[in-house]
Amino acid sequence: MALRSRMRTYVKRAQAAIEAGDKEKATAAFVEVQSVLDSSAGKGLIHANKAARQKSRMSARIKAL
Repeated sequence: MALRSRMRTYVKRAQAAIEAGDKEKATAAFVEVQSVLDSSAGKGLIHANKAARQKSRMSARIKAL
């Protein structure tokens, strides 16, 4: 349960930074969330395609800032 909770927390932090429009903070949070998502996918917590999709969408939103 702790791994899923950690993953969700990092994703929420990154999304909050993106919505606030803070590109530096969003980029820093995105670097952290990439590692957490890859780790979660590697452990079978989420599907690898879901991790890739989330990273891709976040990256696109950060680039649009």
